[in-house]
Amino acid sequence: MTAAQQKRRLDTLLVDRGLASSRTRARSMILAGQVRLDNGVAAKAGTMLSTDADITLIKPDHPYVSRGGIKLAHAIAKLGVSASNRDALDIGASTGGFTDVLLRAGARRVVALDVGRGQLAWSLRQNPRVTVLDRVNARSLEAVTWPPGLTDFDLVTVDVAFISLTLIVPALPPHLRPDGNILLLVKPQFEADRSEIGKGGLVK
Repeated sequence: MTAAQQKRRLDTLLVDRGLASSRTRARSMILAGQVRLDNGVAAKAGTMLSTDADITLIKPDHPYVSRGGIKLAHAIAKLGVSASNRDALDIGASTGGFTDVLLRAGARRVVALDVGRGQLAWSLRQNPRVTVLDRVNARSLEAVTWPPGLTDFDLVTVDVAFISLTLIVPALPPHLRPDGNILLLVKPQFEADRSEIGKGGLVK
């Protein structure tokens, strides 16, 4: 069966494509007139569409440079952690969803660190409050050439993939100021033993 022949609900497709965080959120976006199809603005969440249908958002579902920002924004609100006037280290910055949230929350300076290269959004690279450290392995923070006068932080955020947090966390204390905070995004598939992971990477 081809993609054109396969049919799925519109709200499900929005979630599958990462355009909405949940079907509930997808339905809200549709009701708000934020979803456009080939034939105009979508009206019903249950509209059946081919899996390769052209779907666009009239306006983004979030204000950040990537969807990762939604996770951190929720965490700092839920946990009551402040970024205002604090120096922050964003480990696993990637496109910069977390960095974006930290800046919007009033961080004084943010060091965006990633093992990759050139991933951070251009708008963040141009921000004078951001220092980009590419090609840096967070397990070896002692070898990092830090910005002048900025070797420790009030707030550290970590969002990494394909590596266990148990390999990252031991490197953090020397770079955390008294009364500092660490926010870790735990991804079970990278923390579980191989015997605990089933087909398709699903944790048993």
